[in-house]
Amino acid sequence: MFPQLDELDKKRLSLEEKLSDPALIANQREYKKVAQEHAQITKLTPLCIAHQKVQEELAENNNMLQEEEDPELLELVRSDIHQLQEKSSTLENDIKFLLLPKDPNDEKNTFLEIRAGTGGDEAALFVGDLFKMYSRYAVTLGWKVEIMSSSPIGVGGFKDIIALISGKNVYSKLKYESGVHRVQRVPETETQGRIHTSAVTVAVLPEAEDVEVDIAPNEVRVDVFRSSGAGGQSVNKTESAIRLTHLPTGLVVQCQDERSQHKNKAKAMKVLQARLLDRMEHEQHDKISEDRKSQVGTGDRSERIRTYNYPQGRVTDHRIHLTLYKLEALMLGKIDEVINPLIVHYQTEALKEIQ
Repeated sequence: MFPQLDELDKKRLSLEEKLSDPALIANQREYKKVAQEHAQITKLTPLCIAHQKVQEELAENNNMLQEEEDPELLELVRSDIHQLQEKSSTLENDIKFLLLPKDPNDEKNTFLEIRAGTGGDEAALFVGDLFKMYSRYAVTLGWKVEIMSSSPIGVGGFKDIIALISGKNVYSKLKYESGVHRVQRVPETETQGRIHTSAVTVAVLPEAEDVEVDIAPNEVRVDVFRSSGAGGQSVNKTESAIRLTHLPTGLVVQCQDERSQHKNKAKAMKVLQARLLDRMEHEQHDKISEDRKSQVGTGDRSERIRTYNYPQGRVTDHRIHLTLYKLEALMLGKIDEVINPLIVHYQTEALKEIQ
């Protein structure tokens, strides 16, 4: 079921030989892949050694059960077997987790896109609230948040906002946040105290490397125009805002937050590359999964994934049926209590498929 120790040792030596190859060192992208595989082997080896030792001890104890006649000694042997079986189960799960196919995007920086859906101004306000929540969470993990594009409205919210979040393992933490986030609360403009339901969509896209998405200059139409802000007032009197249209796919990205046309174009191109990579990966995933009745962890952005109920101080994640009465704490960025159970859930689902 698990790789043999001699196989692991051969693989480790082969990878170490590759890592010392100057040609591989010059190709940093491939070098990173080989280094990650070597790190995985290095973690696997001691677990496999421990698992093999436990199996040998179990075999010895089972033989003793057949041969021993002393009741007290038999009881001790049964107790040892029980403890060894528990240890074996734990080691097997640890090994299976390491053998799970790695998401190549897990360590990448991430684009976070939040857009107002149904609910008008109230939805736009919640876009701002969610952005603050994720920004505060990013601060706790030492991540950097850079706004790439935003469309503010007069009441203090956003029609949409796009940010690049940079740091360690950003995508692995945020990738299950894609979907429809629903909010239930009494808007400030509501005079009769009625609860309104609004929705926003969240998209989490891994940052694309240049070698992953090659965009030819003749595939992009560049439009330049003046920036404008909330209420239509001028943000910049020069034509510095940029709109990129990817002609083969029709994808459009607009950026106006910087006063420099060059900076806006660079930011817009990064977002466009990420969206193209996301589209390519979804198409590949759909092709692989078209015969499956259910898909695990697709991050489908049409799916309602979470409800934030302000009157009850409640947050419910509908995918894992998790309800927490800690809305205030979560909105302050303490969202690990939702994110970590999601990661465990999807890892467990993935494990079922390899058993």
